[in-house]
Amino acid sequence: MTEPKAVGRERDPEAVSRFVEHFAAQLVEAGVPRMPARVFGALLASDAGTLTSAELGEQLQISPAAVSGAVRYLAQVHLVSREREPGSRRERYRVHSNQWYEALTNREALIKRWEEALREGVTSLGAETPAGRRLAETLAFFEFVEGEVEAMMERWRVHRDRTFGRS
Repeated sequence: MTEPKAVGRERDPEAVSRFVEHFAAQLVEAGVPRMPARVFGALLASDAGTLTSAELGEQLQISPAAVSGAVRYLAQVHLVSREREPGSRRERYRVHSNQWYEALTNREALIKRWEEALREGVTSLGAETPAGRRLAETLAFFEFVEGEVEAMMERWRVHRDRTFGRS
């Protein structure tokens, strides 16, 4: 199955490739491994938001194993999902318009686990010790961030709906 063409205009494969590599480089700078960054960029640049392993391999000139490892990473951080093609054993990989929301939501669960570990650390080390105070301040920071992310995501939903007409 081939990627549908953009309505009303021909896509320049070189321009798409430049975008994918440039965006991937920005993700790598932020700590995302190189191959998952490239696969994510290719999926973002796909009009349908979905590509097969073969399509990703061909577009990025990478092996099926490289695609598989990249998709596994991206699925773990909730940036892509796997879908089975109806009537086929082939999987398609999809990036959703809410991928950033999903990734942030996943981070909230991680932050909650860090908060619990920090609470235990404060109790174990003693709240009045230098280390205990440092852990308490770190805990307070994560609790603050958690509340801010929640409020920010609600503001984002309102802004997204107003800007893109979603309900």
